[in-house]
Amino acid sequence: MFESVPFLVATYAGQPIWLWIAFLAFIGFLLWLDLGVVNKKDGVVSAKKSAVMWASFASIAILFGAYVYWVYDPNPVYYMSPDNLNQQAVLQYFTGYLLETALAFDNIFVIGIIFTFFAVPREYQHRVLFWGIMGAIVFRAIFISLGAVIVNEFTWVLFIFAAFLMFTGWKMIFGGDQQVDLHENRVLKFLKKRLHVTDTIENHNFFVKGLDPKGSGRQVLFATPLFLALVMVEVVDVIFAVDSVPAIFAVTKDPFIVYTSNIFAILGLRSMYFMLAEAVARFRYLKYGLSAVLMLIGVKIIWNFGLYKAWKDMTGEPLVPYLEPQWSLLATLALIGGSMIYSWVKTHDGTAKP
Repeated sequence: MFESVPFLVATYAGQPIWLWIAFLAFIGFLLWLDLGVVNKKDGVVSAKKSAVMWASFASIAILFGAYVYWVYDPNPVYYMSPDNLNQQAVLQYFTGYLLETALAFDNIFVIGIIFTFFAVPREYQHRVLFWGIMGAIVFRAIFISLGAVIVNEFTWVLFIFAAFLMFTGWKMIFGGDQQVDLHENRVLKFLKKRLHVTDTIENHNFFVKGLDPKGSGRQVLFATPLFLALVMVEVVDVIFAVDSVPAIFAVTKDPFIVYTSNIFAILGLRSMYFMLAEAVARFRYLKYGLSAVLMLIGVKIIWNFGLYKAWKDMTGEPLVPYLEPQWSLLATLALIGGSMIYSWVKTHDGTAKP
């Protein structure tokens, strides 16, 4: 189909470039529908509308899973077994999607702090989140491309990921709650030194023109607090990617599955922000489920890439069974779903700490 255009049939990270372009074009179309049609006018996104948006993105993510199972052509180099590649791919896709969704949950809490700090009116918050997704698409592509090269060239790096994930899981439980202090943020201080910044938000623009504060009488460009909020949302996404990217590479080494599950998870979480912003404190026990998942993934890496390959009998047969992808999916569902249900039940009387 694309033989006349050699560039499109060339492969990148195990898949033809036309497939990557098609996926990004599809995501671009979804974002156009979001900001250009559904949320064309500034306005407060209600919890009901937020739920509908999330359900729509989640349904699309599920349909994409069907594509992975029936149509996608997995590259065998990224899979342990050459058998049932599509079954392995779809299980890894949904495991990665659930894991990335859960790991990004804390992101909602931090975004809420950012919006409060910069006094972002509720009718402009969706605009910030929308452009934040655009940045996430770019930054995640960079992180995942680098991660794919490292992991597939140096498999031993996965053991470092395993140790990092287990340490992160331990820190979630015993490290205490982390405080977010934007007053001392270095990125924010840098921006305020280099840019003219307005004190208030008058409209949905990230930049406005005003008189030069140095008294030259010229019109100069001012960044608004809305732009600073957008930058901080991007910074937070980069910080969270440090945890999430190693976690997803521990589930699958297929860069296309890693990237698509990441992007669909981000789309869903950002659209669900307005529904969960008020209730995020009720999921106070989610971190215990997440920590268990991260530790479990770390153990799975050591088991599959260490014990399974190293422990063999005289005939060369492994002495321990290979942990199949479906067990990771079931464990992720049980631990994350169970911790969320437990949190909701335990905080039904409104005693959750904000």
